[in-house]
Amino acid sequence: MTSESTAPARPASAERHGRARLPLIVHVLVWAYVVVLVAPLYFLAVSAVKSNIEIFSDPWGLPGQWLFSNFADAWKRASLGQGLVNSAIVTIGASALALLLAIPASYALARAQGRIGMIVERFFAVGLLIPAFAALVPTLLASIALGLFHTREFLIAFLTASSLPLAVILLTQFMRAVPKELEESAMMDGAGRLVILWRIYVPSVIPGISMVAILNFLAFWNEYLFSLVLLGAGTEDRTVQVAIPNLVSQTNTQFGILLAGCLITMVPVYVLYIVLQRQFERALLSGAVKG
Repeated sequence: MTSESTAPARPASAERHGRARLPLIVHVLVWAYVVVLVAPLYFLAVSAVKSNIEIFSDPWGLPGQWLFSNFADAWKRASLGQGLVNSAIVTIGASALALLLAIPASYALARAQGRIGMIVERFFAVGLLIPAFAALVPTLLASIALGLFHTREFLIAFLTASSLPLAVILLTQFMRAVPKELEESAMMDGAGRLVILWRIYVPSVIPGISMVAILNFLAFWNEYLFSLVLLGAGTEDRTVQVAIPNLVSQTNTQFGILLAGCLITMVPVYVLYIVLQRQFERALLSGAVKG
């Protein structure tokens, strides 16, 4: 008699019960996670059109009077228009420069052979271990020494340098998945390295590039500490994140206006994610399959 015949049979009712219970647990966890994500956004959106009295008396309820003027007040008091322009210049400039440097570097590491490529890749990985706060004082001194203190150009250069380790490591993994046969076939047709990079590798790793672009955009757009130190809070070049605290008063902070300003700063991030959502999801799925 085989072991299969001697093994006790599991009751069919127990199997049906187990299959029925698992989806219920999954649904409960998924909806709990949705609530955790949506609740703060709901509170932010609803409170942005309320007065202080309504925010504290009924935090989760709909406003009795919809104060859409809070957005206009936040826009004028904190000069959010100029702050958004500065943030866009810094974020787009640093993101574009980071990709321009990371793509060729990733291609070189993906096709490097021997110890040199491994050492260089580990050198980039070490950059992930350096805390940003530890680089604050040296970065400030460097900007003063170069005569670039309170300039957007230096902030763009710093943000680019700080994002390169993660960008290079991520893009290197995507480029290693590109078949070498495509490169060899292109070389046989007389294509150079740059042509191979931009015509074969870049189109093949668009999901990875989109992922890096979104991660960099989020990091650069929401960056506060270095923007405050390098650009200053009272200059015309200040970013929108540095401008928002001007809505806080020591005596009478209008929290509806403050939250309206915060909501304005979040719009570009959501727009970018909606545009690149499919590519970002493809990058995550391809990474999961490879893993």
